[in-house]
Amino acid sequence: MDMKRPVRKAVIPVAGNGTRFLPATKAMPKEMLTIVDRPVVQYAVDEAMQAGIENIIFVTSRNKTAIEDYFDSAPELVATLTRSGKTVQVTQLEKMLPVAGTVSYTRQQVPLGLGHAVWCARELVGNEPFALLLPDMVSYGSQGCMAGLMDLYEEVGGNVFAVEECAPEETSSYGIVGVGRNVPHGFEVTGMVEKPKPAEAPSNYYLNGRYILQPEIFELLARQERGAGNEIQLTDSMHKLAQVQPFHAHPYQGRTFDCGSKRGFIEANVAFAMLRQDMGAEIYASIKQLMMSHETRVKAA
Repeated sequence: MDMKRPVRKAVIPVAGNGTRFLPATKAMPKEMLTIVDRPVVQYAVDEAMQAGIENIIFVTSRNKTAIEDYFDSAPELVATLTRSGKTVQVTQLEKMLPVAGTVSYTRQQVPLGLGHAVWCARELVGNEPFALLLPDMVSYGSQGCMAGLMDLYEEVGGNVFAVEECAPEETSSYGIVGVGRNVPHGFEVTGMVEKPKPAEAPSNYYLNGRYILQPEIFELLARQERGAGNEIQLTDSMHKLAQVQPFHAHPYQGRTFDCGSKRGFIEANVAFAMLRQDMGAEIYASIKQLMMSHETRVKAA
């Protein structure tokens, strides 16, 4: 079996309800909440495309049609912008529009966990390796996280995922991996432990939501075995697959924000805004002023 076949497809699960962002997500998908002026899901798509992915597969659910509309043409809007002479905006819209036939959608009718969402994409993925990007996890760095993962995959094949370091006392909040022999762009994974106590953690490297998996994962997910939270967990099938196929990890050198949490979402907005040439300096000055004002109020209290 060739375990270094090219990775052409990426699965992006967008079926979640986004309850942590209610009431905003009562009327819009959480993946369409914006980081500065681009929806969260756009960052995952851009990262995948920049890494060489050719086809995007969205796993959606009810009330997610806004995502399909977003990645579709908008002739009325383009016509209005053109009449107004807003050519920059027209160019931006044209650049983010996927090539026809490169985006697919499938439904997860019942929310049974991440493993189930991935399994729902099995027919569109077929018998080939695929990338998996969790859109809530938004990263930035000198190189895209998925691009670095591709570099590792080209070296070792098999199954790979990206990791980052957390504070040792925070291991009980993450899936933690064991560290084995170093390889170019990463290291062998000796084990995976879900939310271990700090004293029992094999390392402080946690999975940050970027994977390349072999298609045999679908056979394991098809068993529909329930795990934590009575859901079908992806990590449970990854544990089983690791018994017969190699796993490696790529330590990502950038930073990932968990935009599924309010704190991570706000931090991402601040970080990406400060990176922008058109507003970065002003945002930095405003935040600095807000911090000084906050410190003054705290001292007065």
